Amino acid sequence: CLDEEGKVHEFDSRWRTEDCNDCSCSKTGIGCCDSYMTPGDYDEEKCESIFNKETCSYKVVEKDDHSKECPVHSWVG
Repeated sequence: CLDEEGKVHEFDSRWRTEDCNDCSCSKTGIGCCDSYMTPGDYDEEKCESIFNKETCSYKVVEKDDHSKECPVHSWVG
């Protein structure tokens, strides 16, 4: 399989892209999906979600104090 960056992958191989997508190669082609969950239900007035590209994960924190995490009631992914 040839990915969008021009790199060749063997059949039945798996890899993670720089954009945090998990991809796999099969004889029918390449399939990719997000490797992370997105926060869906939290107090958006008081809190904000921050994506960490190194860990491929979101953290939901208070806008005024990033050291305080906010409760998240649902995740999508």
